[in-house]
Amino acid sequence: MTDVVALAKEREQIFRDLFSGKTPKRVPVSNPATLEFAIQYYGEDLAEAQWDLAKAEPALDKFCKEFPTDTTPIGSIRPPAFYQLLGSKAIVMGSGGFMQHPEVTGMFPEEYDDFIAAPYDFIIETILPRLYTELDTEPNKKAMVLAKAMRAHLDDYTFVGQMRERVNAKYGMVAPAVALTEAPFDFLADFIRSFKGISSDLRRYPDKISAACEAVLPLMIKKGRLPDPAMLGYSFLPLHMAPYMRNSDFENFYWPTFKKLVEALADEGYNVQLFIEHDWMRFLDFLYELPENTIMRFEYGDPKVVAEKLGKKHIISGFYPITLLQIGTQEQCIEKAKELLDILAPTGKYWFQGDKSIVSVDETGNTGKNLRAVLEYVIENGTY
Repeated sequence: MTDVVALAKEREQIFRDLFSGKTPKRVPVSNPATLEFAIQYYGEDLAEAQWDLAKAEPALDKFCKEFPTDTTPIGSIRPPAFYQLLGSKAIVMGSGGFMQHPEVTGMFPEEYDDFIAAPYDFIIETILPRLYTELDTEPNKKAMVLAKAMRAHLDDYTFVGQMRERVNAKYGMVAPAVALTEAPFDFLADFIRSFKGISSDLRRYPDKISAACEAVLPLMIKKGRLPDPAMLGYSFLPLHMAPYMRNSDFENFYWPTFKKLVEALADEGYNVQLFIEHDWMRFLDFLYELPENTIMRFEYGDPKVVAEKLGKKHIISGFYPITLLQIGTQEQCIEKAKELLDILAPTGKYWFQGDKSIVSVDETGNTGKNLRAVLEYVIENGTY
């Protein structure tokens, strides 16, 4: 067995232990910087490299060689061809080359009853043509547009998968499979009614929101499934709206179907990772009630309180402030990593990740230098 193969097996076992509730050999480490960061860091044009992914691979290779990590640092890259062919208004490329999600509305409030009656049909027949303008056409042309877009999507993600396999084989990293889904309330807010629309609907159509969340729940369960529950991977839920809601609204409208979703996926044998965006400290008692070993990546909050309340039952991650990598000294950045290790590693269920992903470089170059130092420190000192 080569050293690289042995390293990959060791890393895989670390994650299998973590996901099953066992204390692994050491704290697993994921690089919070993404492929978008790597492309820019090594001098490639971000927009151009996303159109021609072959130009991204040399940057990814150098990134994996120079920045120690257990998992492949690809992140949630969205190749733009698929979205341009569909005439997307929901995901668009900004002037800096980043794929962005602007505020969009796919459904009007007077259409709640139609959505509730048949959410999948309504999404296909009404919402998609509104958000993807090239689908707003006669059936034969729509089929051709969709076929071209799906061909581009398949080609791009096949290349991304092959690129990931090549760097994994070279550097002994692991790439847990990921299925992306959303809490039903967040799904309504993101692409159906918009953040502004759903906030208004809480006052005007509360009963319809509850019914819509229940109606879309089976679709969110389906989106969260991996091909095989036993594989190394997880269902990923980025959580958006809860911090902006009143406690009573969270409890009545957000929590019920969110909890059902996580429980359903856990019951089917899937690991679940939550990206707990913004500040959820007032909802920690709710989070405790989720199935054991739910992975919780926190953006903000008090890690000591989280460790005390959740650390014995759940897997804790996040908290490391990526802004510190840009503005802090190397000593300050390493000290913060040490602080989080001291607080969270004793739970036996700590996964080192940033409080969010790093997608852009800074002019000073501090982020790259400090990031490398922090990753090296955690890899070397995160033993149990």
